[in-house]
Amino acid sequence: MSSLVRTNDRHIVWSDQNLDIEDWREDYKEYLEANNLDLDPNDENAIYEWMVETNGEYLSDERVNLNIQLSQPIIVIGDLGRWNGRVMGYKMIDSGNIKDCLYSDTDFTEWYVDKYGDFRADAIHHDGTNHYLYRVFKDGVTESQIERLQDKIYMGKATRADITRVTKRLGDEIGRVYGWDFPKNRTAIEREVG
Repeated sequence: MSSLVRTNDRHIVWSDQNLDIEDWREDYKEYLEANNLDLDPNDENAIYEWMVETNGEYLSDERVNLNIQLSQPIIVIGDLGRWNGRVMGYKMIDSGNIKDCLYSDTDFTEWYVDKYGDFRADAIHHDGTNHYLYRVFKDGVTESQIERLQDKIYMGKATRADITRVTKRLGDEIGRVYGWDFPKNRTAIEREVG
């Protein structure tokens, strides 16, 4: 499930990875002026703290943007980087609301929709990087089908076909919010690239 996607192949929803203080310097100066604050506009620590805080507020904005209630639960399929190697895992988001995908307990996270329309995240922590794939269960899927997929993920044997049989991508819902379009099927893109 690991996804090594070039940056230009992803539509980023939110990220705190690779924040560059230079990209925020002018905005910080404007913030000081707009709020009549008599602070040093070149104080690196102050700019950094403001950048991190402001970027965090943007994540709250994205949760509002992606307050999209789906009819089924969302499954998060993880390719987890641990101190003792990589393992597969999953987590259920029973609310079925896309905004509830935008939470992380890692050091740095980037949520994005890849060129195939799959909603994903790369989450960096002290032991490595976790790669997450978010999918919603299709209407009409039975509890036993959900459990079968969960078992395959847990055993590290889930294939793309296993996943797409009972779930669908979230990129179309997210794309409607941001004006992003994705091909109707993965094969069309693979033909383009190949």
